[in-house]
Amino acid sequence: MASHRYPVLESVKTRTLVDNEAYLEWYRESVENPDAFWAEHGKRIDWSKPFTKVKNASFEGNVSIKWFEDGETNVSHNCIDRHLKDHGDQVAIIWEGDDPSLHMKITYN
Repeated sequence: MASHRYPVLESVKTRTLVDNEAYLEWYRESVENPDAFWAEHGKRIDWSKPFTKVKNASFEGNVSIKWFEDGETNVSHNCIDRHLKDHGDQVAIIWEGDDPSLHMKITYN
């Protein structure tokens, strides 16, 4: 099977949050100091009750891994509601049915 490579369009590159250099830096930070890394990135979403504990993990006996366990957030708010003011009329979801003639573009509104 032949594989194809498609270059990233310049118009897309200029709008991306993370390029390869940033990814490698973020990865390094996440390995060297995971609690600080995830504490910072945890701020990228809205919390109704901010977290004070980033990770609570035990890998012995009964394995338990909990992230941001004392915080409270609303996934619907973070995925939809907080975008309404600035992006309400922009497409949030492109739905395509099994039948190619069935499709919808759904805005945040």
